Amino acid sequence: MLTIGLVLAALVGLSLGLLGGGGSILTVPVLVYVLGYAAKPAIAMSLPVVGVTSLVGAALHWRLGNVRVGTAAVFGALAMVGAFAGAKLAVLMSGAAQLVLLAVVMVAAAGSMLRGREVGAAPRSDAPLRLTLLVPVALGVGVLTGLVGIGGGFLVVPALVLLARVPMREAVGTSLLVIAMNSASGFAGYLGAVDFDWGFLAGFTAAAVVGALAGTRLAARVPQVALKRGFGLFLLVMGGFVLYKNRDAFDAVATTSPTTAAPVTETATAR
Repeated sequence: MLTIGLVLAALVGLSLGLLGGGGSILTVPVLVYVLGYAAKPAIAMSLPVVGVTSLVGAALHWRLGNVRVGTAAVFGALAMVGAFAGAKLAVLMSGAAQLVLLAVVMVAAAGSMLRGREVGAAPRSDAPLRLTLLVPVALGVGVLTGLVGIGGGFLVVPALVLLARVPMREAVGTSLLVIAMNSASGFAGYLGAVDFDWGFLAGFTAAAVVGALAGTRLAARVPQVALKRGFGLFLLVMGGFVLYKNRDAFDAVATTSPTTAAPVTETATAR
């Protein structure tokens, strides 16, 4: 089982390196449906995987001059607040409800990829900074990170381009640093609330980093449009699968009253 986990981690990292984002959204389904971890520890464990892999990617972009540290500091600080709050809010949700929310995010990400429209690489220099929109977007991305364990790159990149006037190439590198920041904050929010399989987590993260490095090298050789559409279809299927597996959560919302609901406690022990 450990070997399967490491191979899948490398594939998650490979997809992240090839696409520049989106691959990390598969981490939780892999941990839950392939490796047998409960939902809450799987979501919590996905955060350091996403964070460390993104930090490595950000370091590569830093060497190329594609990271705006000041922008990342502002956007990332807001996202970190949201991620920590999201992790704390997750205690109030069942694991099934978190997985349903993750499935909705997966379907939304799939729709974004299948549309096949790229964000403009050169925003107008005279376009105003939309701080009134940037602040809630950053906080919202952070909350999603804490709740469902995703990096949110498919949301961060458009926000940086359209709202902060960051060129596309720099937006990708900057978003990786933002993702690393809010993933760290979300992980901190889960400490003490969830038990972790630290040995497995270290190996899974290392394998994902190796896969991401390989994917980055291969990215220039693979047609990105076809790759994104194929991955989008895969995400759509996976999102539907996760919704189907957690269909009982909808009945639970309708039938469980606040006075009878029992707190959900899950550990990181694989089934």
